[in-house]
Amino acid sequence: MYALVDGNNFYVSCERVFRPSLNGRPVVVLSNNDGCAVARSNEAKALGIAMGAPWFKIQHFAESDGLVALSANFALYGDLSDRMMSLAAGLGPHQEIYSIDESFIDLTGVRGNLVIRSHKIRSRILQWVGIPCCIGIGQTKTLAKLANHVAKTSERKPGIYPVQLAQVCDFSTLASSQLESIFASTQINEVWGVGRQLTKQLTAVGIQSVLDLTRLDPAMVKRRWSVVLERTVRELQGTPCIQLESAPHPKHEIACTRSFGHPVTALNDLAEAVTEFASRASEKLRKQGSLAGQVLCFIRTSPFRQDEQYSRSITVPLRRPSADTAVIVAAALSGLRTIYRDGFLLAKAGVILLEIQQGTIDNQGQLWDVDEHESTERCNLMTTLDNLNLRYGRGTVLFGSAGLSGNRRAWTMKQERRTPGYTTDWNGLAVARA
Repeated sequence: MYALVDGNNFYVSCERVFRPSLNGRPVVVLSNNDGCAVARSNEAKALGIAMGAPWFKIQHFAESDGLVALSANFALYGDLSDRMMSLAAGLGPHQEIYSIDESFIDLTGVRGNLVIRSHKIRSRILQWVGIPCCIGIGQTKTLAKLANHVAKTSERKPGIYPVQLAQVCDFSTLASSQLESIFASTQINEVWGVGRQLTKQLTAVGIQSVLDLTRLDPAMVKRRWSVVLERTVRELQGTPCIQLESAPHPKHEIACTRSFGHPVTALNDLAEAVTEFASRASEKLRKQGSLAGQVLCFIRTSPFRQDEQYSRSITVPLRRPSADTAVIVAAALSGLRTIYRDGFLLAKAGVILLEIQQGTIDNQGQLWDVDEHESTERCNLMTTLDNLNLRYGRGTVLFGSAGLSGNRRAWTMKQERRTPGYTTDWNGLAVARA
């Protein structure tokens, strides 16, 4: 048995923890540079605001319906996610944190009434962290994910599913006739792993509901579509095919890209941005214990502006695989100087690490005939760099070409509506006044 614990409208719920006045009001959280809606409250969804809707198309709701738009505060969301996940872990012996707001729990061996236990965990998360969540339970991870959808929909739109399944839905407690009724009224695009293109293909041959999908022959599905869809069908039929992952798999590519808050033209400003992106990518690379063999750097103008367009990228091979920030920054800046052209209003840049392999800086001496003492020193330096930024906050120690973090940089993102870091910044602590 598996459970999926999922925070409701997570980014919006995080904002409401410290601003109760937002409860009951339509709220959206905007993406980087305040471009489009990446989270919506139920009240905002009721206005017809779609996920990814551009802000300039929905801002009229601010006057007509009191819509509140906020800039994304990812540091706050990450901190509240950690608190929520630590409480969700009490539901069972093993946990897989699937995303910032979702967590799979293995319920194997857990005794007692799972629904009552889930309601207690849900209440604890709401009381201690302030995040409302729903919990779905099923024999497989795919069924647990679908049960979570039923729990959320029953709470948000009573009448589509039985009201007793709101907040916590356990498929294992339902009669086969009840389960078939739920599957028959659920569209296939609500199934985990069935995307837009696959939905079109399945609908074209008459497969429209989850019940239709569960009645397919898995062997036929494998021949006609893929082994991935075959696994999904088997999971919907109650056969576990996707195991719990205690740790994420190492990434084969690591990217750090950003759109600029304002167009950038100067090479020095671009160098600051690329240095920052390369440094963050290097930190992620070391965190998963890997080395990169190539560094890709790109710059481009905005396709949505009427200005003259320019887009270039370059891949710079490293002399030997490395996770050293200095090496990766130097490669990225070398590529930037090669592709930079004056006179263009550049809107985005990024760094992508390629040819990633397992290994750490301290074993490069053995692999590539580097002086062992020098290699150990570089490893210690990178470890110290990571520890300082982890303890005192990102950007505490920077490479000189990144500029000064305290200054307003030309390439930084628009975040004009961002709330304080209530739990991540001493200066952002909430103040209670009598």
